Amino acid sequence: MRVLPRQRAAALAAGAELLAYGRELGEQAAAQAGGAFTDLAPADALIKQSPEAFLLGVLFTQGIPAERAWAGPYLLQQRVGTLDPRRLACMSEEVAAAVAGPPALHRFVRTLPGWIVSAARRLRDEYSGSASRIWPPGASVSEVRERLLAFEGIGEKKSAMAVEILVRHFGVPLVGLECGTVAYDVHVRRVFLRTGLVDVDTPTALAEAACAVCPEAPGTLDLAAWLVGRDWCRPRSPLCDQCRLGGVCLRLVERSATGVGVRRA
Repeated sequence: MRVLPRQRAAALAAGAELLAYGRELGEQAAAQAGGAFTDLAPADALIKQSPEAFLLGVLFTQGIPAERAWAGPYLLQQRVGTLDPRRLACMSEEVAAAVAGPPALHRFVRTLPGWIVSAARRLRDEYSGSASRIWPPGASVSEVRERLLAFEGIGEKKSAMAVEILVRHFGVPLVGLECGTVAYDVHVRRVFLRTGLVDVDTPTALAEAACAVCPEAPGTLDLAAWLVGRDWCRPRSPLCDQCRLGGVCLRLVERSATGVGVRRA
């Protein structure tokens, strides 16, 4: 596909505005002690206080609204009485019943409990029961992503998201931010396609475009693109005139991202 110079310039302008938005979100998160993950105050507090709750929250973030997903660890704790990995590792039946409800904590009532128990066992056996040992200060972005990928239920998309949250919201001092990237998420993909930052919908294309916009920390674009895609750049009837990128976006609204975004390319 041939890209005209004017189109390329417009795409770069959209990328610059997306980067500015990403940096603003980072500053807001730092000023607000991590920002809000969910509307349920005790659930939000737990995510911020407990590395184990955060890790389980990453497992929950699939196929349901983000606010509901991040509330999941707190609701699970209320039902089973603990998030201690050493105890959860031996509570397969209790975890399954807690997730199933009623009401159900997640749409994947058959899959998620296995992920939770498997994660608890890995934390118990490899990290002395502490999720914070996955991302100790000074660890590299690449190293932390690889450790997260070893957990059942965490793929490339979730690992990229988790690393960016650790850095942006919790201030974890990881090194090698240039190795970060954006999650291959349907909202992020749609924004990159419609702004002209990419012309093909593949993880490689998104990663390369993010790196071109912000080579020192490509993951800075992740939350910004996700929010733009969720709040304004909707699959149908996008709110272009209200969008943060509305003044610079090419508005290629005929482009769409299909599928859940898990393939590699």
